[in-house]
Amino acid sequence: MKTICVAGAGKIRRKPDLIGITLTLEGTQVDYGEAIRRSTEATEQLRDLIADAGFERTALKTLDFNIDTEYEGYEENGIYKQRFVGYKYRHLMKVEFDADSDRLGKLLYAFADCPAKPEFRIGYTVKDPEAAKSELLANAVADAKAKAEALAKAAGVKLKQIRRINYSRNEINLEVVPAGRLMMAKDCCAAAGVNSYELGIEPEDVTATDTVTIIWEID
Repeated sequence: MKTICVAGAGKIRRKPDLIGITLTLEGTQVDYGEAIRRSTEATEQLRDLIADAGFERTALKTLDFNIDTEYEGYEENGIYKQRFVGYKYRHLMKVEFDADSDRLGKLLYAFADCPAKPEFRIGYTVKDPEAAKSELLANAVADAKAKAEALAKAAGVKLKQIRRINYSRNEINLEVVPAGRLMMAKDCCAAAGVNSYELGIEPEDVTATDTVTIIWEID
């Protein structure tokens, strides 16, 4: 049985329609119970702030939470030692909403007022990632078929049925993260009588590529 093996490449480009802000709260306390209390308190502060910015308190979702023992190294009489510092908590959370620069500006303005001083990361993506991935695969298969037909025609053979499709499902990144550092000067906003930041962020289109290999029987 004669076969032909062709790799097809698919690509998509979409305008992002969903914003995700990932927030990280960290702190270290000598007492384990105090570490939990501080983490809970800081999380509630964030929930209060997003509610004030017009979001549901439940919009803030936990991605990961852990408390680990923290040690620091030191040298004593030429000997390296470690000593207990405390319990370090780390709470990773995310809030997602339709792409809207005004809502983003209000939310970041609210975060700037949080005593817990969370670290945050802004990402743009698409609401329906599965549909985007399906389109990507369809494009890859169509590309493989077009190549196979061109090769078969050039070789003077005919494509018959597909014998095998090889696809290694890779992790496809559908997120765009704006580059650069965001400086939040809240005093300027207060002086202007507004409670939002004019960010002027225009994210790039979400792009992704994937490949599939198809083996056809030829005659």
